[in-house]
Amino acid sequence: MKSTFNNWYETKMRATPELSDETDRIEQHLDRIRTVAIVGLSRNRHKDSHFVGRYLQKAGYTIYPVNPGADEILGVKAYPDLKSIPEAVDAVDIFVKPESVPAVVEASIAIRPNIIWLQLGTGNHPDQKAIAEQNGITLVQNRCMKVDHQFLIRDRDNV
Repeated sequence: MKSTFNNWYETKMRATPELSDETDRIEQHLDRIRTVAIVGLSRNRHKDSHFVGRYLQKAGYTIYPVNPGADEILGVKAYPDLKSIPEAVDAVDIFVKPESVPAVVEASIAIRPNIIWLQLGTGNHPDQKAIAEQNGITLVQNRCMKVDHQFLIRDRDNV
């Protein structure tokens, strides 16, 4: 029997054909990505970014913390910016204030991930979405990578 949360997620994320299509595309991305740069990952274990980073790490993703004020987060070397990461990343997960999003999206496009993910609370950025898509990069906004993984991948794989 599915939990109330699973039922809520299915109802909300498949409420319209557009949302259902977006959810299907997100599931495909989550299946393919292996490495995630997390911009704004906090050392504070009580912050959402830390919780999401820990979840993604435990789910098997290789994470690259991006925080100029940290040397290490979640036992992993932290980088001051995206261009400092020595390997290619499949996804960039962004936890910054809405006014900082355009600059981070621009920096993300420069490293060519498959997907840029604007976490809940980062605002709605149609201009950045258009720019990313012009560069062949999917941009997801107003969704949580952890929540989507939890309902689309984890529950599917643990059935």
